[in-house]
Amino acid sequence: GPSSAVSAMAAQHGAAPERTWPRCVPGKRGLDLLVAGSALVLAAPAMAVIAWLIRREDGPPVFFRQRRVGRGGRPFTILKFRTMRRDPDPDGRQVTVGHDARVTRVGARLRASRLDELPQLMNILRGDMHLVGLRPEVPRYVAAYPPRHRRLLARRPGLTDPASLAFRDEATVLGRAGDGEAFYIRRLMPAKVEHALRFAAGETLGWDLRILLRTVCPRRRAP
Repeated sequence: GPSSAVSAMAAQHGAAPERTWPRCVPGKRGLDLLVAGSALVLAAPAMAVIAWLIRREDGPPVFFRQRRVGRGGRPFTILKFRTMRRDPDPDGRQVTVGHDARVTRVGARLRASRLDELPQLMNILRGDMHLVGLRPEVPRYVAAYPPRHRRLLARRPGLTDPASLAFRDEATVLGRAGDGEAFYIRRLMPAKVEHALRFAAGETLGWDLRILLRTVCPRRRAP
């Protein structure tokens, strides 16, 4: 079932061994600026094509903007390429479950390749996010954090981390749950945060580079 799938996904990707909670990772911001700046320049032609494809299928806007919670609990506006219809969701859902009818054809391909996340390179350059760190959540999900999980609010969120790799198939898992959003808040999100806590406690710049490499070149799954 969905619960066993969450446990299996969490076990697939190890995290750095938990030691002490570091105040900062030396060189992390420099790595952010170097990689995000270079990637944004190199990806600019592809981003222009993606913007054109989005407008051709569903018109403007090209970008999806949403308030997320950053370091210190301060909100910021995250940027993504828009992958869903312009019509607002009448149920107010903020997670994607299974084969979500709200996702456009272009959007489905962007999500599968994670190219919809490319605009977040601008969030990284602005200092809202790191390259590696727990994915930022919307305020009402963060409000459900227990005190232990709020420790992560002392750090910037990120574009990718071990939890992102472990839970790549979360939309499929949520699609099998009766109430996808409730299951996300009660089971999946806590599992992701625990995964991130273990990683953050032993994080080094070497671990960050390893996570970036595994994000760009994911492992092939056994048949």
